[in-house]
Amino acid sequence: MSEYRAEHVGSLLRPPELLSARFLRTKGRLSAEQLRQSEDRAVLTALELQRAAGLRVFTDGEFRRENFMASIMETIGSLVPVDRATSFQPSWHRGSGEPPYEETDLPKVAVGERLYRKVAQSTVEAAFLARHSPGQFKITMASPTMGAQLWAPGVTDRVYPSRREMLHDFVELQLHDVQTLVEAGVTWIQLDSLAYIPYVDERQRAAGKARGIDIDARLAQLTEVDNAMARAAKARNPGVVVAMHFCRGNNRSAWTAKGGYEPIAERLFGDVVAVDRFLLEFDTERAGGFEPLRFVPPGKTVVLGLVSSKTSALEAEDDLKRRIDEAAKYVPLDQLALSPQCGFASTVQGNLLTIDDQQRKLELVARTADAVWG
Repeated sequence: MSEYRAEHVGSLLRPPELLSARFLRTKGRLSAEQLRQSEDRAVLTALELQRAAGLRVFTDGEFRRENFMASIMETIGSLVPVDRATSFQPSWHRGSGEPPYEETDLPKVAVGERLYRKVAQSTVEAAFLARHSPGQFKITMASPTMGAQLWAPGVTDRVYPSRREMLHDFVELQLHDVQTLVEAGVTWIQLDSLAYIPYVDERQRAAGKARGIDIDARLAQLTEVDNAMARAAKARNPGVVVAMHFCRGNNRSAWTAKGGYEPIAERLFGDVVAVDRFLLEFDTERAGGFEPLRFVPPGKTVVLGLVSSKTSALEAEDDLKRRIDEAAKYVPLDQLALSPQCGFASTVQGNLLTIDDQQRKLELVARTADAVWG
């Protein structure tokens, strides 16, 4: 997969027509089939947008999803509404001079019964992409480690005695989903594994220790789960590309953590051996320097997320080339690639830029990759 030097993380800004269709569906003024037709049209447009930008790895923009967690939250039937105090709600921030973060419609839910699968959304996405993608496509899905966020005291512990037991069921469900995708012919899967966030942020790491969390044990559990997912895919087809994405939060151009990869780099890059590509945030100083990349073993690709999906400002191509050269001091250039730092719409509302801004960013990624790697 070294020939794929330019890609994007997965989600794209939803066009107004699709946002309108989703709204009408929630009001009962549009049927499920009509919404599906609107999604199909939007995905076809998104595929053309990516092709025109010069990309050769395609996604459906996650247009059939409410947010990046949909591969968990919209496919299982075990969630119940909870109040804000009970639900997992990260603290979101924007930089100085930027618009303050506004509350979005992140669902306030938790696991309230034994986990079971309601629908297999990713298979619908894959089938449509298999028919219409102009080239190699990937399916993005939240790592089952993200299911830990859906634990609520007084709710979830009525059906699961521990988070570990709940996580086990999440893993089993998503292992089956991965195997089903590969058996259906999918050859590229990306795990969005943001459960590592607290362990790069100094304040969150200190707060975890204060609560008695064994950070080494927790990291070992995370890498074990992500490894199991990657191995399950490759057991069905050794040629499947398995990628893993990790950022510091991405919601309406806001972020939830800061800190470099050093505290987790040796374990992350050394233990998650079955993953082929690491898509990593590096667009601001919040992500630290490239030094942790020294732990990346031969044969793995690091996709440098140097282009911001959070702001409309267009990066300079020469600056991107300079930063790629800096990263190449720690991992060989032929193991590097380029992308935005995260999706453009991790939630349905999307980040604070326009579809035209997004197009310019994608074109910049493809153009810079061509200039660096040919």
